[in-house]
Amino acid sequence: MNARSMCRIAMTVGLLLAAAPSAVAQTQQDIWDANHDGVYTCDEWKSYLDRTFTLADRNHDGNLDPSEFATVRKPGSPFADADFGYFDENQDGKISRKEFVNKPSEFILNYDKNGDCRVTPDELKAGSAPKQQAPAGQKGGRFH
Repeated sequence: MNARSMCRIAMTVGLLLAAAPSAVAQTQQDIWDANHDGVYTCDEWKSYLDRTFTLADRNHDGNLDPSEFATVRKPGSPFADADFGYFDENQDGKISRKEFVNKPSEFILNYDKNGDCRVTPDELKAGSAPKQQAPAGQKGGRFH
């Protein structure tokens, strides 16, 4: 087994363990909070999306087709109710890594009150009033 295969196996096991039910209730955000500090960042979100894309791209062509995309729609995952068309921005029937990884987190959009691309415990406690989102067609500038 080569190093690349071992790395893929380790990533798969890591994601499976991260998604496994635990004795403590786990939120969908906890799955992608890489350092488990309770602060959810845009960088952590993008890193999670990148890892998810890599695992789903079974034929390693750099795109997700509908059958590959179906593997990310696991119950309890942040993508359980995701729509293929939402990610396929150019509607070419496949989702590129860029299309997938550059999607902002609705969670961060809703809770990041000061726009620093970090959701802190204080921001979570402040309530669930959604932050005003960019008008349709405009992309948020803080998801770089």
